[in-house]
Amino acid sequence: MSGSEDTRAASSVNLSNGETESVKTMIVHDDVESEPAMTPSKEGTLIVRQTQSASSTLQKHKSSSSFTPFIDPRLLQISPSSGTTVTSVVGFSCDGMRPEAIRQDPTRKGSVVNVNPTNTRPQSDTPEIRKYKKRFNSEILCAALWGVNLLVGTESGLMLLDRSGQGKVYPLINRRRFQQMDVLEGLNVLVTISGKKDKLRVYYLSWLRNKILHNDPEVEKKQGWTTVGDLEGCVHYKVVKYERIKFLVIALKNSVEVYAWAPKPYHKFMAFKSFGELVHKPLLVDLTVEEGQRLKVIYGSCAGFHAVDVDSGSVYDIYLPTHIQCNIKPHAIIILPNTDGMELLVCYEDEGVYVNTYGRITKDVVLQWGEMPTSVAYIRSNQTMGWGEKAIEIRSVETGHLDGVFMHKRAQRLKFLCERNDKVFFASVRSGGSSQVYFMTLGRTSLLSW
Repeated sequence: MSGSEDTRAASSVNLSNGETESVKTMIVHDDVESEPAMTPSKEGTLIVRQTQSASSTLQKHKSSSSFTPFIDPRLLQISPSSGTTVTSVVGFSCDGMRPEAIRQDPTRKGSVVNVNPTNTRPQSDTPEIRKYKKRFNSEILCAALWGVNLLVGTESGLMLLDRSGQGKVYPLINRRRFQQMDVLEGLNVLVTISGKKDKLRVYYLSWLRNKILHNDPEVEKKQGWTTVGDLEGCVHYKVVKYERIKFLVIALKNSVEVYAWAPKPYHKFMAFKSFGELVHKPLLVDLTVEEGQRLKVIYGSCAGFHAVDVDSGSVYDIYLPTHIQCNIKPHAIIILPNTDGMELLVCYEDEGVYVNTYGRITKDVVLQWGEMPTSVAYIRSNQTMGWGEKAIEIRSVETGHLDGVFMHKRAQRLKFLCERNDKVFFASVRSGGSSQVYFMTLGRTSLLSW
């Protein structure tokens, strides 16, 4: 994102009713986001409409917030001998803060306290959360950015959220469940796990685009999708680029399949390797390239984390959390940067452990979330985020140290959707199944400089 875009996003927001809100640092805004006017890319990125003129006369009004202000953990300095004190650090001012207001939630592990510091840093450097007004009637399960716009997959269909205009939602496919998806613009495809049988289905972006614009009769005559093999019961997949090849590694109920993209005249994913009859059922899957040469499938199960050597087919355990007696929930497999694909952070339950691809512990550190997260994701600022019912935590992926936290004003279930550059998208799920899309802007300089 350009500096001018960040500045504009931090200063005003276009609303569907012609008003704009004052932007309060790190507060959720009940409105839509304005993106700069753009032209279609060479891959044919869809731009539904242009943004409104920034010169319009707009009236300000107040907004309610679902989150407390962002808290830098270095904001607080606890003195065990003289009671609780607060110091002003890292650009925050806490003048007038009463010590009794600084308290820790006893249900959270190693979490920071819920305070309201005044932020004196530039707004463009400060993380903030906003949300779109649109309420989806069914639960949002996944999303993927298509250009500036957001494809949203729910229990009941696929929609496009127009982020370049006023947040209008365009229905694309009805009465089909979308569990996971990724946009591959250069290949003109949307990869999905969808349908009652959890099939791996690939939709053509040109076909989806024409469902909105209706400007290409030739595309309208063609079938808009194809399946990857005859795969059903897909649990999870990951698209991994290695040199000029795009691999698609897929977790099924008892096996892992690896496909590779074949260019024209085939223009589809074709079977490459298959690893069946696995002892532990894969729930989460990834593919790493060790030292630019050896391909290894890494997958998580209810027992722990495991690896499959793609060349030999040998399967072995990477990490089994034996201190937990019951089944675990694996959240994320993060291949650490600058390690030649050899080192991982594997996240499960409310913990994360650093191991290499041969199962050796690489750091005598356990990443400890403040509570059990519902989602964990790696973001490009070299950090990992955890979404819990009481807070969103941002931690260093290298050390596990807490970089900051947003506390919820009320307990709510949140789900990570996708991220790009300095924006992270996630969804809330409320009683009755309705969902809303949130996005967090981390700021131009990111949190690494905090």
